[in-house]
Amino acid sequence: MAEEILLSIKNLCVDFQTDSGVVRAVKNLTLDIPKGKTVGLVGESGSGKSVTSLAIMGLIPNPPGKITSGEIWFEGQDLTKLSQEKLRSIRGNQISMIFQEPMTSLNPVFTIGNQIDETLMLHQHLSKSEARKRTLELLHEVGIPSPEVKVNDYPHQMSGGQKQRVMIAMAMACKPKLLICDEPTTALDVTIQKQVLELMFDLQRKHGMSMLFITHDLGVVADIADKVAVMYRGDLVEESTSVEVFENPKNPYTKGLLACRPSLERNPERLLTVSDFMKEDGTEKTIDPKKANQPDKKVKPMDESRYPVLMEINDLCKYFPIKGGIFGRTVDQFKAVDGVSLKVRKGRTLGLVGESGCGKTTLGRSILRLIEPTSGQIHFDGKEITSLPAKELRELRRRMQIIFQDPYSSLNPRMTIGDIITEPMVIHQIGETKKRRYDMASELLHKVGLQGDHLNRYPHEFSGGQRQRICIARALSLKPEFIICDESVSALDVSVQAQVLNLLLDLQEELDLTYIFISHDLSVVKYISDEVCVMKHGKIVELSSADDIYKRPQQEYTKSLLEAIPKGVPKELLDRL
Repeated sequence: MAEEILLSIKNLCVDFQTDSGVVRAVKNLTLDIPKGKTVGLVGESGSGKSVTSLAIMGLIPNPPGKITSGEIWFEGQDLTKLSQEKLRSIRGNQISMIFQEPMTSLNPVFTIGNQIDETLMLHQHLSKSEARKRTLELLHEVGIPSPEVKVNDYPHQMSGGQKQRVMIAMAMACKPKLLICDEPTTALDVTIQKQVLELMFDLQRKHGMSMLFITHDLGVVADIADKVAVMYRGDLVEESTSVEVFENPKNPYTKGLLACRPSLERNPERLLTVSDFMKEDGTEKTIDPKKANQPDKKVKPMDESRYPVLMEINDLCKYFPIKGGIFGRTVDQFKAVDGVSLKVRKGRTLGLVGESGCGKTTLGRSILRLIEPTSGQIHFDGKEITSLPAKELRELRRRMQIIFQDPYSSLNPRMTIGDIITEPMVIHQIGETKKRRYDMASELLHKVGLQGDHLNRYPHEFSGGQRQRICIARALSLKPEFIICDESVSALDVSVQAQVLNLLLDLQEELDLTYIFISHDLSVVKYISDEVCVMKHGKIVELSSADDIYKRPQQEYTKSLLEAIPKGVPKELLDRL
């Protein structure tokens, strides 16, 4: 029996006018979404996934974007030919969308209840009281605790997972026939991600709707998609059932996406990347047998003479005041870091994991005194640094650096890459002349896999992965011994993430670097770390070797984090790739 098609895209082309000419973001895309089924649309940044979803919704910004050809058929109507008024009656009513970042999608000056009410009154023509009753039902359905209270909250008063649930409630308000989910779990912790995926799957089955699930991570769609479509640079390169794509991928790009995500079963010396499977022009190449069959990384022994303690933290606390009353007095304290003690050994990597709000980033910044600890002691190479005056601390900071989560916001958009990398050298008086500093910056760019002639470009001229490499080069400009990597790969595509993880390991081997690697992605932490520290509510709940944490977790919280990781690709398949 043939599937009934709800939405059919035929030969869709979308162009954008740029300073360097016309860029075709979507190239002759043909894709069907059956009724009651989930289609996973997979690809990296720039592949055309989000542009496709915006084209369906009639939200392509014009200028600079334009649908130049093709058709999008939905229930007998070509959406590309409809007026804006007709599109508005369909958008949010019969076709809804969940965007990637809930905080920027929710209006910060209205309560969440008012925002959902508005959707219902506009599309369903309900009265204010009827809309509020339906809003409370929706909040209850998506698992918001105490919906009668939370309905009056503003977005900033809710956690990331709760905000995403509100976005789902808003999208589901009018019982749409098609729900488009654009990277709805990318910024979420693994436990919240699991809850959101299960919620969406349950809602789809309950309401019999179709779903287009957009992501760059094949592991996420493994359990929820009936069909998977893979896009690369605007082209649809592979389309088949979920089982067929995972068990028998045809396109080299799909094989690369499957292979480059860290596995919980294995820890190879290097992660495979898309470039191992395909050439720059998109054609397949034979994978190097040495890369395909490489051994697991060697476990570094707990040898104190070879790996002495570089940093020791004793009973570190960081409390933030909670103010209340008309005079803004301190009424309580939020204990972001609460009595943390640990040791970091030279030449090794300590992974810090836990959900958002557990204190990982606050601990990392307190260690470097980017924020001042409330109490406790930090010893670096035998020197107590919590009481160091500013001048001595600045000199010590040459040896301690940090790589931030978002490379774009941590690079000055008005400075060239050369000035960004050499600025720390100027401050610390490294290099006799500007030419010498630029020569050193060029060497650093080569070390992180970029070209020396990139020094005169600006941050916006680089991709996300390239910008993260620039941040790594800047961190290395002072020849540090110790680097904190704060969620430094969480915003990257899986293949770019693999490249950066390989680079960090290569640099550690070459320069004898010591890392604290902060992340909520446990599979990434397992791959790069020698030891793993699990945090919850500002405290350490478990600390052991990476292997022990994953194979023999002791705490229930650690077990729940491990169980929430998307199962992704079976080991047998990775071995066949």
